[in-house]
Amino acid sequence: MNRTPGRRPQRVAEAIREAVAEFLQSKARDPRIGMVTVTGAKVTADLKRAVVAVMVHGDEEAKAQSLKGLAHAAPAVRHTIGSRLTLKTVPEVVFELDREEERAARIDQLLAQLRHEGGAAT
Repeated sequence: MNRTPGRRPQRVAEAIREAVAEFLQSKARDPRIGMVTVTGAKVTADLKRAVVAVMVHGDEEAKAQSLKGLAHAAPAVRHTIGSRLTLKTVPEVVFELDREEERAARIDQLLAQLRHEGGAAT
């Protein structure tokens, strides 16, 4: 075979991301789970743990509640992954907040501030 050994976890992670997104869209019933977007997934090399990155729209309280709801739904998500993918061991699913958008907004704010201060100095 001509496959790169490190490619399988990436393929499994992408399949898990798709399965989780579909689960949240169609099967999630927990009212704590608000507007959630699945932004990515990482799987350990041994495929035993999957960390799913999510972006939650709302304030910090909404984010905390959504994470609690997602943690509660993790066994059902794991079952969905197991039924969709052919894996010897279905990975444990852990959810974490993706704060990339917040970091980008903060960087934009700092750059705008620097431009404003730079323009005022000249």
